[in-house]
Amino acid sequence: MIGRISDQVAVMYLGILVEMAPAEELFRSPRHPYTEALLSAVPIPDPDRKRTRITLAGDPPSALNPPSGCRFRTRCRYAEAACAVERPPFREVSAGHFSVCRREEVVLQGTA
Repeated sequence: MIGRISDQVAVMYLGILVEMAPAEELFRSPRHPYTEALLSAVPIPDPDRKRTRITLAGDPPSALNPPSGCRFRTRCRYAEAACAVERPPFREVSAGHFSVCRREEVVLQGTA
């Protein structure tokens, strides 16, 4: 529904913006692991098509006492030691597409 009524989409996790992009681009090519997990939960209206749902490990951390570094790292399947050290900057990863994930080499699953 969001992709049909919005030109731009912003995704937040624990009170911070983690990804922002034109709707079509975000749904086709998410660049943050939290967005990837959210999109994996979107139902597919065709019963013959299946999507692998990404189940996040553990409980969400407290927004009042967030983890160091990347706030999503405690539930991220791509996290590495460096993710705990510093919060990644909100940077442009492609034209008009912004993300806070430091793992540029990870290819995430879109919905397309």
